[in-house]
Amino acid sequence: MSAERGIGDQADTLRQMARNAKHSSQTSDNSGQLATQHSIRVISVTSGKGGVGKSNIVANLAMALASQGKKILIIDADLGVGNLDVLLGLSPQFNLNHVLSGEKGLAEIIVEVAPSIKLIPAGSGIQEYTSLGQHEKLKLLDELDMLEEDFDIMIIDTEAGISENVTYFTVAAQEILVVVTPEPTSITDVYALIKLLATRYSEHHFKVLINMARDSEDALEVFRKLANVAGRFLDISLDYLGCVVRDERLIDAVKKQKAVYELFPDSDVSNCFTTLAKRIIENSRQTHLKGNIQFFFRRYLESSSGSGA
Repeated sequence: MSAERGIGDQADTLRQMARNAKHSSQTSDNSGQLATQHSIRVISVTSGKGGVGKSNIVANLAMALASQGKKILIIDADLGVGNLDVLLGLSPQFNLNHVLSGEKGLAEIIVEVAPSIKLIPAGSGIQEYTSLGQHEKLKLLDELDMLEEDFDIMIIDTEAGISENVTYFTVAAQEILVVVTPEPTSITDVYALIKLLATRYSEHHFKVLINMARDSEDALEVFRKLANVAGRFLDISLDYLGCVVRDERLIDAVKKQKAVYELFPDSDVSNCFTTLAKRIIENSRQTHLKGNIQFFFRRYLESSSGSGA
Protein backbone atom coordinates (compact mmCIF):
# COMPACT_ATOMS: atom_id res chain seq x y z
CA MET A 1 0.00 0.00 0.00
CA SER A 2 1.46 3.41 -0.94
CA ALA A 3 1.92 6.16 1.66
CA GLU A 4 -0.67 8.33 -0.08
CA ARG A 5 -3.26 5.54 -0.19
CA GLY A 6 -2.57 4.68 3.44
CA ILE A 7 -3.23 8.25 4.51
CA GLY A 8 -6.45 8.34 2.50
CA ASP A 9 -7.70 5.09 4.07
CA GLN A 10 -6.95 6.39 7.55
CA ALA A 11 -8.78 9.62 6.79
CA ASP A 12 -11.87 7.64 5.73
CA THR A 13 -11.72 5.68 8.97
CA LEU A 14 -11.42 8.84 11.01
CA ARG A 15 -14.31 10.50 9.22
CA GLN A 16 -16.53 7.58 10.17
CA MET A 17 -15.23 7.70 13.74
CA ALA A 18 -15.96 11.42 13.81
CA ARG A 19 -19.52 10.90 12.59
CA ASN A 20 -20.09 8.19 15.20
CA ALA A 21 -18.60 10.29 17.98
CA LYS A 22 -20.59 13.32 16.93
CA HIS A 23 -23.84 11.33 16.79
CA SER A 24 -23.34 9.81 20.23
CA SER A 25 -22.28 13.06 21.89
CA GLN A 26 -24.85 15.46 20.47
CA THR A 27 -26.83 17.12 23.21
CA SER A 28 -29.21 19.99 22.77
CA ASP A 29 -30.19 22.72 25.16
CA ASN A 30 -33.50 24.60 25.10
CA SER A 31 -32.47 26.44 21.98
CA GLY A 32 -31.53 23.18 20.23
CA GLN A 33 -27.96 24.30 19.65
CA LEU A 34 -24.98 21.95 20.00
CA ALA A 35 -22.28 22.60 22.54
CA THR A 36 -18.94 23.54 20.96
CA GLN A 37 -15.54 22.18 21.88
CA HIS A 38 -12.22 23.90 22.28
CA SER A 39 -10.10 23.69 19.12
CA ILE A 40 -6.34 23.15 19.37
CA ARG A 41 -3.75 24.53 16.98
CA VAL A 42 -1.17 21.93 15.89
CA ILE A 43 2.27 23.06 14.66
CA SER A 44 4.89 20.62 13.41
CA VAL A 45 8.52 21.78 13.80
CA THR A 46 10.80 19.93 11.41
CA SER A 47 14.08 20.18 9.52
CA GLY A 48 15.94 18.53 6.69
CA LYS A 49 18.94 17.49 8.78
CA GLY A 50 20.08 17.09 12.36
CA GLY A 51 22.17 19.60 14.25
CA VAL A 52 20.08 22.67 13.44
CA GLY A 53 18.84 23.18 17.02
CA LYS A 54 15.26 22.12 16.34
CA SER A 55 14.55 20.68 19.79
CA ASN A 56 15.96 23.81 21.42
CA ILE A 57 13.60 25.84 19.25
CA VAL A 58 10.64 23.75 20.40
CA ALA A 59 11.51 23.98 24.11
CA ASN A 60 12.09 27.72 24.13
CA LEU A 61 9.20 28.52 21.81
CA ALA A 62 6.91 26.66 24.20
CA MET A 63 8.21 28.81 27.07
CA ALA A 64 7.71 31.99 25.08
CA LEU A 65 4.16 31.04 24.04
CA ALA A 66 3.30 30.15 27.64
CA SER A 67 4.51 33.59 28.72
CA GLN A 68 1.92 35.00 26.31
CA GLY A 69 -0.83 33.16 28.17
CA LYS A 70 -1.07 30.04 26.01
CA LYS A 71 -1.42 26.45 27.26
CA ILE A 72 1.08 24.29 25.42
CA LEU A 73 1.36 20.58 24.77
CA ILE A 74 4.69 19.38 23.34
CA ILE A 75 5.01 15.99 21.71
CA ASP A 76 8.50 14.60 21.20
CA ALA A 77 8.02 12.70 17.96
CA ASP A 78 11.59 11.49 17.58
CA LEU A 79 10.57 7.99 18.61
CA GLY A 80 14.02 6.47 18.32
CA VAL A 81 16.24 9.04 20.06
CA GLY A 82 13.90 11.50 21.75
CA ASN A 83 15.78 14.04 23.86
CA LEU A 84 13.41 16.84 24.84
CA ASP A 85 13.05 15.43 28.35
CA VAL A 86 16.85 15.43 28.77
CA LEU A 87 17.08 18.94 27.32
CA LEU A 88 14.60 20.14 29.95
CA GLY A 89 16.12 18.21 32.86
CA LEU A 90 13.22 15.78 33.21
CA SER A 91 13.29 12.04 33.98
CA PRO A 92 9.90 10.61 32.94
CA GLN A 93 9.15 7.04 33.96
CA PHE A 94 7.07 6.34 30.86
CA ASN A 95 7.07 7.59 27.28
CA LEU A 96 5.20 7.44 24.00
CA ASN A 97 6.45 3.94 23.26
CA HIS A 98 4.44 2.68 26.27
CA VAL A 99 1.31 4.18 24.72
CA LEU A 100 1.93 2.70 21.29
CA SER A 101 2.49 -0.74 22.85
CA GLY A 102 -0.79 -0.47 24.77
CA GLU A 103 0.84 -0.50 28.22
CA LYS A 104 -0.23 3.06 29.13
CA GLY A 105 -2.72 5.69 28.07
CA LEU A 106 -1.51 9.06 26.84
CA ALA A 107 -2.77 10.88 29.93
CA GLU A 108 -0.60 8.58 32.08
CA ILE A 109 2.70 9.57 30.49
CA ILE A 110 2.32 13.34 30.20
CA VAL A 111 4.79 15.25 32.36
CA GLU A 112 4.68 18.87 33.47
CA VAL A 113 7.44 21.14 32.21
CA ALA A 114 5.95 24.34 33.67
CA PRO A 115 2.46 25.31 34.91
CA SER A 116 1.23 25.97 31.34
CA ILE A 117 3.43 23.47 29.48
CA LYS A 118 3.04 19.68 29.29
CA LEU A 119 5.30 17.20 27.48
CA ILE A 120 4.61 13.84 25.85
CA PRO A 121 8.11 12.29 26.00
CA ALA A 122 9.52 9.90 23.41
CA GLY A 123 11.58 6.81 24.02
CA SER A 124 15.28 6.57 23.31
CA GLY A 125 17.35 3.73 21.89
CA ILE A 126 14.30 1.72 20.80
CA GLN A 127 13.99 0.81 17.13
CA GLU A 128 10.52 -0.75 17.23
CA TYR A 129 8.59 2.49 16.59
CA THR A 130 11.02 4.32 14.35
CA SER A 131 8.54 3.62 11.55
CA LEU A 132 4.93 3.68 12.74
CA GLY A 133 2.44 1.27 11.22
CA GLN A 134 -1.22 1.92 10.45
CA HIS A 135 -2.36 0.60 13.84
CA GLU A 136 0.06 2.80 15.80
CA LYS A 137 -0.90 5.92 13.82
CA LEU A 138 -4.61 5.43 14.46
CA LYS A 139 -3.97 4.62 18.12
CA LEU A 140 -2.02 7.84 18.59
CA LEU A 141 -4.75 9.88 16.92
CA ASP A 142 -7.39 8.29 19.09
CA GLU A 143 -5.37 8.84 22.29
CA LEU A 144 -4.85 12.51 21.45
CA ASP A 145 -8.55 12.97 20.77
CA MET A 146 -9.37 11.58 24.20
CA LEU A 147 -7.18 14.03 26.12
CA GLU A 148 -9.42 15.79 28.61
CA GLU A 149 -7.23 18.86 29.07
CA ASP A 150 -7.70 21.79 26.74
CA PHE A 151 -4.51 23.12 25.18
CA ASP A 152 -4.21 26.13 22.91
CA ILE A 153 -1.25 24.89 20.88
CA MET A 154 0.39 21.52 20.35
CA ILE A 155 3.99 21.66 19.11
CA ILE A 156 5.37 18.51 17.49
CA ASP A 157 9.14 18.08 17.54
CA THR A 158 9.78 15.68 14.66
CA GLU A 159 12.99 13.80 14.06
CA ALA A 160 15.27 15.25 11.38
CA GLY A 161 15.24 14.07 7.78
CA ILE A 162 12.57 12.62 5.49
CA SER A 163 11.59 9.33 7.16
CA GLU A 164 7.98 8.07 7.18
CA ASN A 165 7.55 9.23 10.77
CA VAL A 166 8.65 12.75 9.81
CA THR A 167 6.17 12.96 6.95
CA TYR A 168 3.39 11.44 9.08
CA PHE A 169 3.73 13.86 11.98
CA THR A 170 4.21 16.79 9.61
CA VAL A 171 1.25 16.04 7.37
CA ALA A 172 -0.94 15.40 10.44
CA ALA A 173 -0.32 18.96 11.73
CA GLN A 174 -2.25 22.01 10.54
CA GLU A 175 0.90 24.15 10.24
CA ILE A 176 4.47 23.30 9.26
CA LEU A 177 7.44 25.24 10.62
CA VAL A 178 10.78 24.34 9.04
CA VAL A 179 14.02 25.20 10.82
CA VAL A 180 17.08 25.99 8.72
CA THR A 181 20.54 27.35 9.51
CA PRO A 182 22.92 29.40 7.34
CA GLU A 183 24.92 26.27 6.46
CA PRO A 184 24.56 25.33 2.75
CA THR A 185 23.85 21.68 3.66
CA SER A 186 20.96 22.78 5.88
CA ILE A 187 19.41 24.82 3.08
CA THR A 188 19.82 21.94 0.62
CA ASP A 189 18.32 19.37 2.99
CA VAL A 190 15.36 21.48 4.05
CA TYR A 191 14.59 22.13 0.38
CA ALA A 192 14.57 18.37 -0.21
CA LEU A 193 12.11 17.95 2.67
CA ILE A 194 9.84 20.73 1.40
CA LYS A 195 9.94 19.26 -2.11
CA LEU A 196 8.93 15.82 -0.81
CA LEU A 197 6.04 17.23 1.23
CA ALA A 198 4.86 19.35 -1.70
CA THR A 199 5.07 16.80 -4.48
CA ARG A 200 4.04 13.62 -2.63
CA TYR A 201 1.73 14.93 0.10
CA SER A 202 0.34 18.14 -1.50
CA GLU A 203 1.62 20.43 1.25
CA HIS A 204 1.90 23.96 -0.12
CA HIS A 205 2.28 26.25 2.90
CA PHE A 206 5.41 26.40 5.03
CA LYS A 207 6.65 28.74 7.74
CA VAL A 208 10.42 29.25 7.85
CA LEU A 209 12.59 30.02 10.88
CA ILE A 210 16.31 30.70 10.53
CA ASN A 211 18.31 29.44 13.51
CA MET A 212 21.91 30.25 14.53
CA ALA A 213 21.97 33.41 12.41
CA ARG A 214 24.59 36.11 12.98
CA ASP A 215 21.90 38.77 12.76
CA SER A 216 18.61 39.55 10.98
CA GLU A 217 20.35 40.38 7.69
CA ASP A 218 22.17 37.05 7.70
CA ALA A 219 18.84 35.30 8.33
CA LEU A 220 17.07 37.16 5.52
CA GLU A 221 19.81 36.16 3.09
CA VAL A 222 19.32 32.49 4.02
CA PHE A 223 15.57 32.82 3.52
CA ARG A 224 16.06 34.49 0.12
CA LYS A 225 18.25 31.62 -1.06
CA LEU A 226 15.67 29.04 -0.01
CA ALA A 227 12.76 31.05 -1.43
CA ASN A 228 14.51 31.59 -4.77
CA VAL A 229 15.13 27.88 -5.30
CA ALA A 230 11.65 26.88 -4.12
CA GLY A 231 10.02 29.58 -6.25
CA ARG A 232 11.66 28.28 -9.42
CA PHE A 233 10.73 24.63 -9.01
CA LEU A 234 7.81 24.27 -6.58
CA ASP A 235 4.26 25.60 -6.34
CA ILE A 236 4.41 26.54 -2.66
CA SER A 237 4.33 29.54 -0.33
CA LEU A 238 7.04 30.25 2.23
CA ASP A 239 6.31 32.60 5.14
CA TYR A 240 9.32 34.09 6.90
CA LEU A 241 8.78 33.95 10.68
CA GLY A 242 12.11 35.46 11.68
CA CYS A 243 15.33 34.23 13.21
CA VAL A 244 17.03 33.08 16.38
CA VAL A 245 20.53 34.53 16.72
CA ARG A 246 23.57 32.50 17.70
CA ASP A 247 24.25 32.98 21.41
CA GLU A 248 26.74 31.24 23.70
CA ARG A 249 24.20 31.40 26.52
CA LEU A 250 22.12 28.85 24.65
CA ILE A 251 25.01 26.40 24.98
CA ASP A 252 25.25 27.18 28.69
CA ALA A 253 21.53 26.50 29.08
CA VAL A 254 21.84 23.13 27.32
CA LYS A 255 24.64 22.10 29.67
CA LYS A 256 22.43 22.99 32.64
CA GLN A 257 19.43 21.17 31.09
CA LYS A 258 17.31 24.31 31.16
CA ALA A 259 15.63 26.42 28.51
CA VAL A 260 17.62 29.57 27.72
CA TYR A 261 14.32 31.45 27.89
CA GLU A 262 14.07 30.45 31.54
CA LEU A 263 17.72 30.99 32.52
CA PHE A 264 18.42 34.19 30.58
CA PRO A 265 15.03 35.82 29.94
CA ASP A 266 16.51 39.21 29.00
CA SER A 267 19.09 37.91 26.53
CA ASP A 268 19.01 38.62 22.80
CA VAL A 269 18.26 34.99 22.03
CA SER A 270 15.30 34.97 24.45
CA ASN A 271 14.00 38.15 22.85
CA CYS A 272 14.07 36.29 19.53
CA PHE A 273 11.77 33.64 20.99
CA THR A 274 9.42 36.29 22.38
CA THR A 275 9.17 37.87 18.93
CA LEU A 276 8.63 34.46 17.34
CA ALA A 277 5.86 33.57 19.80
CA LYS A 278 4.07 36.88 19.18
CA ARG A 279 4.26 36.38 15.41
CA ILE A 280 2.83 32.88 15.68
CA ILE A 281 -0.04 34.17 17.81
CA GLU A 282 -0.68 37.11 15.47
CA ASN A 283 -0.60 34.81 12.43
CA SER A 284 -3.18 32.50 13.93
CA ARG A 285 -5.68 31.30 11.37
CA GLN A 286 -8.85 29.32 11.76
CA THR A 287 -7.94 25.65 12.01
CA HIS A 288 -8.79 23.80 8.81
CA LEU A 289 -8.52 20.26 7.51
CA LYS A 290 -6.13 19.71 4.63
CA GLY A 291 -7.97 16.70 3.22
CA ASN A 292 -5.86 14.05 4.90
CA ILE A 293 -5.28 12.50 8.30
CA GLN A 294 -5.09 15.14 11.05
CA PHE A 295 -4.45 15.33 14.77
CA PHE A 296 -7.59 16.25 16.74
CA PHE A 297 -9.66 15.37 13.65
CA ARG A 298 -12.85 14.55 15.54
CA ARG A 299 -12.53 17.45 17.94
CA TYR A 300 -12.31 19.83 14.99
CA LEU A 301 -15.34 18.33 13.25
CA GLU A 302 -17.46 18.49 16.38
CA SER A 303 -16.41 22.07 17.06
CA SER A 304 -17.13 23.12 13.49
CA SER A 305 -20.54 21.43 13.48
CA GLY A 306 -21.45 23.04 16.78
CA SER A 307 -20.52 26.50 15.54
CA GLY A 308 -22.46 26.08 12.30
CA ALA A 309 -19.29 26.15 10.14
